[in-house]
Amino acid sequence: MPAGPIRWSTSLDASETGSDPREVSAGGVVVRPTEAGSYEVALAKQVDRNTGKRQIRLPKGHIDPGESAEEAAVREVEEEVGLTARVVAPLTDASYTFYEKKRKVHIAKVVHYFLMAWEDGDGHPADGEMDTVFWVPLAEAALDFDSEQAAIERARTLLDSENPPNL
Repeated sequence: MPAGPIRWSTSLDASETGSDPREVSAGGVVVRPTEAGSYEVALAKQVDRNTGKRQIRLPKGHIDPGESAEEAAVREVEEEVGLTARVVAPLTDASYTFYEKKRKVHIAKVVHYFLMAWEDGDGHPADGEMDTVFWVPLAEAALDFDSEQAAIERARTLLDSENPPNL
């Protein structure tokens, strides 16, 4: 892990950048050990605001001004899925562009994902963004977006390594 929190700029609009709006977010792959010696991960179902399609997602959200990516990940996990977790290690950064119907604009987004250790909570849709929160075996986790699946795969690799991080 880096020697201190990473500070990222937050959302910028086109007037600030001279281009399409950008967003920077952080999220977590929250895991807990099972009695069988494996891991399970907290996932959530959410209805996409543009398509109306139900999707399986990781909790994530905007980095507030002055907040580190790690702090945002911890806050967003608690706000969206009602879990208390701590950051263990960075996993991957995902960059993509999406279209926001409401503002009729393409938005370039970067999401910083972290491996997080569950500390407390049963998991529930805490802020209304998610419909359902549930635990599944990490080995069976399947998400609807490739970027989020990549974060899951990186978590599996770290936890299955010869020197896995301490949870």
